[in-house]
Amino acid sequence: MNTVTSKDGTPIAFERHGEGTPLILVDGASSYRAFNPLGPQLGDLLGASHTVYAYDRRGRGDSGDTAPYSVEREIDDLAALIAEAGGTAHVCGFSSGAVLALDAAAAGLPITRLALYEPPFVVDDSRPAVPDDYLERLDALLAEGRRGEALELFFTTPCGFPAELVAGMKAAPIWAALETIAPTLAYDGRFMAGTMTGRPLPRDRWSSVSVPTLVMYGGATESWIVSAARAVSDLLPQAGLRDLPDQTHDVSAEVLAPALAAFLADGERA
Repeated sequence: MNTVTSKDGTPIAFERHGEGTPLILVDGASSYRAFNPLGPQLGDLLGASHTVYAYDRRGRGDSGDTAPYSVEREIDDLAALIAEAGGTAHVCGFSSGAVLALDAAAAGLPITRLALYEPPFVVDDSRPAVPDDYLERLDALLAEGRRGEALELFFTTPCGFPAELVAGMKAAPIWAALETIAPTLAYDGRFMAGTMTGRPLPRDRWSSVSVPTLVMYGGATESWIVSAARAVSDLLPQAGLRDLPDQTHDVSAEVLAPALAAFLADGERA
């Protein structure tokens, strides 16, 4: 494990796998290195041509945190990692981490190629929209220290998990670890606000993103996620869309790696 210091002094923990062109992975809500094996797995599969960076977003795992939260501070974290990697990097974001990666590209970070896996926008009526008071309710639970209830709200509302599934999760050992990072659910809630309403995406938020982009979704994923992937790929001027066969929101490194390798190699040969 290594650390880099973000602009506000927050230490951000990361690990490197492989040797080659930098590829930084951005996790979504409720995920960090201890939970997500994609870093080392993609390092094994892509390590001959890429250095894969997996990091703990602020407030998670071995990274620090500094109040007050802002998405700009998270973008600064990614900027510090890109500087550590040599000044430019490819970036691949997963779920809400894909939205953070999009915001970072719009902010002008030196991202050479951008890959997005299943950004969780709700752009039509194929599933219930997230209620307007979701973030307010989440903030209230966290302010009262009710982290378990905040997790339940997250998993049943924006994630749309059945209550029975969440009850099973609560009985698993992982639940206590999830409670430690529950406050960061509000971080993702802030930059996801307004994108899970069942209405079309704002056309101006990412209009400056001109970097070549690959938007991916799983062939076995839910229909609303497919709609989201199509919607964001339609918005971006240099975006392609790819279906990864038999995959769900929990993508396999063995399926993801060849798609990333082909996309990234196109830019490196140019």
